[in-house]
Amino acid sequence: MPYDPALVAPMREELTRIGVPELLTASEVEEWFAETTGTALVVVNSVCGCAAGQARPAVALALRHSHLPDRLATVFAGQDLEATAAVRSRFGDVPPSSPSMALFKEGELVHFMPRHRIDSQSAEAIAAELTAAFDRYCATPSEA
Repeated sequence: MPYDPALVAPMREELTRIGVPELLTASEVEEWFAETTGTALVVVNSVCGCAAGQARPAVALALRHSHLPDRLATVFAGQDLEATAAVRSRFGDVPPSSPSMALFKEGELVHFMPRHRIDSQSAEAIAAELTAAFDRYCATPSEA
């Protein structure tokens, strides 16, 4: 059973307020993933404490970086069940994890941060890992 929408609304807004669009349905996920050029970051959001204390703040910090993915999106685990399942189906053999962050380049998963690497680090350390991945995969060859 999904979480109460009123309960998760403020948690959703932490990412949408900084410009990360939500994917609410499986069809929206499929449409978003149909675009395979460039780079794309998808965040599996959650109600847990590590999402509040580390994951969402880390995304906000990382999105201030000079090299950024071409596209962003988020789904909310425990709320948008079909959309979350559709996103997770793109992670290959990676076990389900929330929160988590996945970076794709040309449609291929190139960097993944599962919950166990999020809940054991500070928001600043997570942002540093994300921005290192952005530098590696999102910078043009002349910028790298």
